[in-house]
Amino acid sequence: MEIALPKTLIVVPTYNEAENIERLVSALLDLPVPDLSVLIVDDNSPDGTGIIADKLAAQHPKRVHVIHRAGKQGLGTAYVQGFRWALAHGYEAIGQMDADFSHDPNDVPRLLAALESCDAVIGSRYVKGGKLDERWSIWRRLLSWWANRVWVGVILRSPVRDNTGGFRMWRRETLIGMDLDRVRSNGYVFQVEITYLALRLGYKFVEVPIYFADRKYGHSKMGLRIQLEAALGVFKVRNRYHHLTPAQRAQHA
Repeated sequence: MEIALPKTLIVVPTYNEAENIERLVSALLDLPVPDLSVLIVDDNSPDGTGIIADKLAAQHPKRVHVIHRAGKQGLGTAYVQGFRWALAHGYEAIGQMDADFSHDPNDVPRLLAALESCDAVIGSRYVKGGKLDERWSIWRRLLSWWANRVWVGVILRSPVRDNTGGFRMWRRETLIGMDLDRVRSNGYVFQVEITYLALRLGYKFVEVPIYFADRKYGHSKMGLRIQLEAALGVFKVRNRYHHLTPAQRAQHA
């Protein structure tokens, strides 16, 4: 039974995801969501991810789209460019997810269903029912929980439990109102920035519990340097947006 849902685009940034991207796109296109498309934003992956993406777009010309970028330009700009493309092409629900199967494609319909009652949805590891991969060490679990609930939660006074989670669904109107020109972060703090920006503008989030899996193929890009940059970037995010109110929502894309 197909689900009656809005015109939907899933934005997937890629860098060296040749082992994952074809399986991920296949899983997304097989979902019971009739008007769902995929946009791959590839940062000139040396492992040939972009070539595979082009092949998929040729096989599914109306449902798979590709943006090729000149080099490794960062997660934040990849998502912003993907969001702009989605708005320009009339999509009503815009999703974001990792390419490495950390996020289960089968959860997409649940996020879409939740979007009916809010402005944005987060697939959350830290609400009741959310789980982390059993292979995560105690240290990694504590660090992730502390970053979300203590560090970001206290500094930004965020009511969201999974501020760093990258599995999301946005209403078109929400992204327009946020004004993507405001976004500055280009690393993993991007997730925190867009969450805080939306909260300051008065948008409502719903968190849907998910199982967050460790990647099976390829290599993680999350090193210690990136984690430190993200932690320090929270202060910049607070200084940038703490003065905003719902009255400062943008009216046009």
